Amino acid sequence: MKIGFIGLGNMGGPMAANLAKAGHDVVGFDMAEVNIDGVTMVSSGAEAAAGADAVITMLPKGNILRAVAADVIPAMSKGAVLIDCSTVDVDSARAVDADTQAAGVLFVDAPVSGGIGGASGGTLTFMAGGSAEAFGKADPLFDIMGQKAVHCGDAGAGQAAKICNNMILGVTMIATCEAFALADKLGLDRQKMFDVVSTSSGYSWTMNAYCPAPGVGPQSPADNDYQPGFAADLMLKDLRLSQQAAESADADTPMGALAQALYAQFVENEDGLGMDFSAMLPRFEKRGRE
Repeated sequence: MKIGFIGLGNMGGPMAANLAKAGHDVVGFDMAEVNIDGVTMVSSGAEAAAGADAVITMLPKGNILRAVAADVIPAMSKGAVLIDCSTVDVDSARAVDADTQAAGVLFVDAPVSGGIGGASGGTLTFMAGGSAEAFGKADPLFDIMGQKAVHCGDAGAGQAAKICNNMILGVTMIATCEAFALADKLGLDRQKMFDVVSTSSGYSWTMNAYCPAPGVGPQSPADNDYQPGFAADLMLKDLRLSQQAAESADADTPMGALAQALYAQFVENEDGLGMDFSAMLPRFEKRGRE
C-alpha cells in the first residue's frame, strides 16, 4: 500500500518506520525536520495524502486534527482510509468522520496504548471506531504497528474507549502511589507490600506491571529516575479529555475529576512536568496529611 503518515514524533516516527520495514511505500510529513528510516519526506500533509491508499495521523490535539483533516481530505482518493491514531476529544473524531463521509473517504479513529516502547516494538494496542469497511481496510496496518486492534464501534468509539481506559489508569496509579506512601509510614517493607498486593485483591496493572516503587516488581520508569514511559503531562491531557467527555455526556465521574485535579497540581505547580506519571509516588512520600 501507499501510505501517507502525518505527525512523525516519538510515537508516529517508529510506527511509520515499521510500516516501511514491512514493505509499504510510506510518505511522511511533519512540522519539524525529521528523518525516519524508509520514509520519504514531503513538504505538506496534502502532498503526503495524494494518491495514498491510507493516511495515518498522529497529532497532539483535536483542533490540530481538524485542521490537518481539512487539508488532507480533499487530496485523498475516494475509498481511501484516514486513520487517526491521536488521542483527542470524541467530538473532533466525529466531526472528522462527517467530513470524510462527505468526501467519499473512509475514517477510523484509532488511539493507541503501549507508549514509545510499543510504537518501536510494533506491540501497540489500537482502540478503533468507524464502519466495518473502514476498520477492515485499516486492520492489516494495525497488525504491523501493533499486537491487537479492537473494533469498538462507530466513529468516536475508539476515543471513548481510550479516555475511559486512561481515566481508570490515572485513578489507579494515584491509589497505588498513596498505598506505597502509607505503607512506608506504617513501617511496611515495599517488597512485602508488593508481594501481598500483587497476588491479592488489590492487584492492578499499575502495581503488577508498572510498579511506581523503584526496585520492586518488573522493570519500570521508577527504576530509571522516573524518566517518562508515559509522561505525567500526557496523563493530565487524557484525564482532561475524560472530564470534557463526562461533562458532555452528563456522567458523574468524581474520581476522574479528582485525578485530573491532582495531576494538574503535580504537572503545573510542582515538579511533575517531564516526569513519568508514576512519579506521583515520590510526591506522596514527601507529603503529610493536610
